[in-house]
Amino acid sequence: MRALRHALLAGCVLAPLAAAAQDLDAAALALADQAPVVTPAASDWRSFVEVGAGSGASRRLSLDLQYEHAVSAQWSVSLADRLDFNWPGRHGINTLKDAFASWRPDAGTMLDAGRINLRNGVALGYNPTDYFGRAAVRSVVSIDPASLKENRQGSTMLRGQKVWDSGSFTAVWAPAQDGVGLAHPARLLLAASQKIGPLAPQVLAYREGSQPAQFGLNVTSLLGDATVAYVEWSGGRSASQLAATAGIVPLAQSWRNQVSAGLTYTAPNRLSLTAEYHHDGRGADDATWDQVRRGPLPLYGLYRRQAQTLQVLPTRRELFFHARWQDAFIPRLDLSAMLNADLIDASRRLWLEGRYHAGRFDYALQWQRHRGEALSNYGALSASNGWQVTVRSYF
Repeated sequence: MRALRHALLAGCVLAPLAAAAQDLDAAALALADQAPVVTPAASDWRSFVEVGAGSGASRRLSLDLQYEHAVSAQWSVSLADRLDFNWPGRHGINTLKDAFASWRPDAGTMLDAGRINLRNGVALGYNPTDYFGRAAVRSVVSIDPASLKENRQGSTMLRGQKVWDSGSFTAVWAPAQDGVGLAHPARLLLAASQKIGPLAPQVLAYREGSQPAQFGLNVTSLLGDATVAYVEWSGGRSASQLAATAGIVPLAQSWRNQVSAGLTYTAPNRLSLTAEYHHDGRGADDATWDQVRRGPLPLYGLYRRQAQTLQVLPTRRELFFHARWQDAFIPRLDLSAMLNADLIDASRRLWLEGRYHAGRFDYALQWQRHRGEALSNYGALSASNGWQVTVRSYF
């Protein structure tokens, strides 16, 4: 009987306490449901500072700034700028990549005005339809194709785009510019894409000043679950690069084609392999390249500098291979390799990079080697053989 009384007494005392505890828990849960979830706002700024040192006495300090801000539901502004200091020489090069305002009156209509780094093309190593990339690279910090496309001067332009479910249409007008940065006549670009079955080809038409119009085509197709095939083509009447460089008047213009065709395979372990064939009908064929190499050295040097400035091929044909392995062997370690093989003079270039991501720091080691005869496409670059180490800090 005493045990029974104790049990009843405990039940009388603990039951209200348990009910009160349940009420407190329910109140706490209700309060948590009503409390707003506070998440840190993403910053409009993205920036980093990078230092690099390489073989010999070459050193570099770079500051990269990006800013994107939505002023309202329809208006936004974008800014991207890069400043590179190089030693020896102690000279600074500023590259204004983007500085434009955007207006979005509805979900499918966009209008941008300002300086824009406009990129076109589906290939990796050589882009015949990347018309606004010509003479846009002001400071080569890496020969990685992704770096060359990202770190280049934008063009002043007005760009309009209309997008629908199965395609899009883009019109770009860039006024003539003469002065600091890019210098070019007025330019017009029209581009349209429309899904046709499994394909979504893009056709382009480009006109620069009084030069004949150039036409382009970009097509990609999925082969299986892991392989993508693509073709990038541009064609039109134009002069050869040698005639344009030498200033031959009148320029002999004929129809010339530029092509980049390739395959990219992506393995389950995040290894991506790319193989491309490059053809530039304006570049030097076997006989012309032999003539350039045996001719006056000043013309040879001018021809090479012009090809580098325009980001085109000095010779007519080459093969390109690229590999990238993300999280290779250990997490946050990326390995990359690139090989260019000239099919005219058999010269070649090999580039390797290892990059480790550690929080807000990136550590990279790059190495490149050029092989070939003297004055060949890549053999002439043997002075650039060696390594470079970079450290990047994001803030």
